[in-house]
Amino acid sequence: MILGCPTFELCDADPATLQRACQQPGHYTVRVEPLACTQALHSHGFYYCDTLIEPYCRPDWLLEHPHPEVGLLPQPPLSELLAIAHGAFVHGRFHRDPAINRAHAEARYAQWLEQLHTSGKVWGLTWRQDLLAFIAVEGNQLVLHATASHARGQGKAKYLWSPLCRLLFKRGHTEVRSSISASNLAVLNLYASLGFKFRHAKDIYHRLSP
Repeated sequence: MILGCPTFELCDADPATLQRACQQPGHYTVRVEPLACTQALHSHGFYYCDTLIEPYCRPDWLLEHPHPEVGLLPQPPLSELLAIAHGAFVHGRFHRDPAINRAHAEARYAQWLEQLHTSGKVWGLTWRQDLLAFIAVEGNQLVLHATASHARGQGKAKYLWSPLCRLLFKRGHTEVRSSISASNLAVLNLYASLGFKFRHAKDIYHRLSP
């Protein structure tokens, strides 16, 4: 929920679907190809928020950065995860949406993290047994991740990410993928340092229907 209204991900941007979004209250998201015609979106009140790209890696591409001080912690305490997550997603589309204030955007990511934690999908990444980051995993996809503010910019992320990527391949996945904002250069460079390539750019449009 955002701003007290339901959220909807639209499967397509045909005029009939967009018209229904204008008539029913909610916060709507549409993903379109970057070169797609967006005239119908604009005429129905949708506005550009972000461009997402998909980092993806295969076992023989992975550039591991092993480090003896790094460990994996299944299901860390939720309170510690929320502390790491607070303020970590400023590049995310909900923070970039001008119709959503910062507090509601923070609440959206916190709620998502709580749901993932309840489902047992969150791994903690530790450095000398201190929790520095987390990654939530659904199947072969890294769906939500963050590094503690005091640990950013120190070059540690590639060491923290390496063992979980390797674990997913050991579990039989032939590909590991994620989804990131094209504006988040730090995370883009992180994935590049691990051997990931990039595909499937999508422009994200939102509409808030009161």
